[in-house]
Amino acid sequence: MITRTTRLVAIAAAALSVVAAACSDDNDSSSSSPGSITVYSGRSEELVKPLLDQFSAETGITIEFRAGDSGELAAQLITEGDASPADVFFSQDAGALGALQKAGMLSTLPDELLSPVPGAYRSADGEWVGTSGRVRVLVINPDLVANPPTTVDELLDPQWKGRIGFAPSNASWQSFVTGLRVLRGDDGAREWLEGFAANDPVAYEKNGAVRDAVNSGEVAIGLVNHYYLYEKIAADGAANVRAVNQFLAPGDAGGLVNVAGVGVLKSSGNRTAALALVEFLLSETAQRYFAEKTFEYPLVAGVALPDGLPTLDELDPPAIDLSDLDTLAETQELLADVGLLTR
Repeated sequence: MITRTTRLVAIAAAALSVVAAACSDDNDSSSSSPGSITVYSGRSEELVKPLLDQFSAETGITIEFRAGDSGELAAQLITEGDASPADVFFSQDAGALGALQKAGMLSTLPDELLSPVPGAYRSADGEWVGTSGRVRVLVINPDLVANPPTTVDELLDPQWKGRIGFAPSNASWQSFVTGLRVLRGDDGAREWLEGFAANDPVAYEKNGAVRDAVNSGEVAIGLVNHYYLYEKIAADGAANVRAVNQFLAPGDAGGLVNVAGVGVLKSSGNRTAALALVEFLLSETAQRYFAEKTFEYPLVAGVALPDGLPTLDELDPPAIDLSDLDTLAETQELLADVGLLTR
């Protein structure tokens, strides 16, 4: 377990020593002062601000926070290039980190930061690392589903016609489809999507709406991430929630594990402070926060999972290089072609 020990204090001290040196240089016109970092974040400010505030309180390193869609921020960073003010990219999705990696914009992280996270949930080249995980599941209404499907191919059975909910514009759905393309090729993904479309799935704006439709019995099955059910249970109480999660069979394409993750820009003006933030996000405090507050999977050993969650090893998700989830534009084109993008 990475902890906030004297090493993190030393990192902060090093960053602050640079502040002192910079303050003595009247000619320094840098837009990001040493002792501060700019974070482009695909994770919402409401979600991660408590963690970032704690990081600043403990280290004295201030953060300029810029939130947005992960894919759009990745595209912005590529456009900005070396002139970007960003030091850190904190992405909701591994695909956006993969896009920056392939554009050559991320620096290699130290081994001591990478090694506590399993290899499947970090860049093979060491340029980004996952901070928390989420699993694609079927959320089902047991009153309507006696024998839940355990593979995405079973969803193509005519018995589910008009009874499946999904969120076509949601990033996690589109990441699943991208993963399907990686695993089966474009032709194989198209075949599945055409079969899915022929079953008349019901489109909702967001995953939360899919979950609620399943819980109320409006549809029998929904394609969502695992934590949406946990959020509803936390809000309404377990006694008031009928829906349950169905985890998919080992290796099934529908059981994709995606991650939120972080990378440091090569152009960062304060790499020391940027690495301190990466270390903090992998600390016991942050990993426990993701497990207890957002119901995600911690990726560093030693932090308890939310109640009822199988371990990632037990799930045995499909083997995929998460950096390859970067081809979102091609996925959206395919979804549009089969009529599922705005269905």
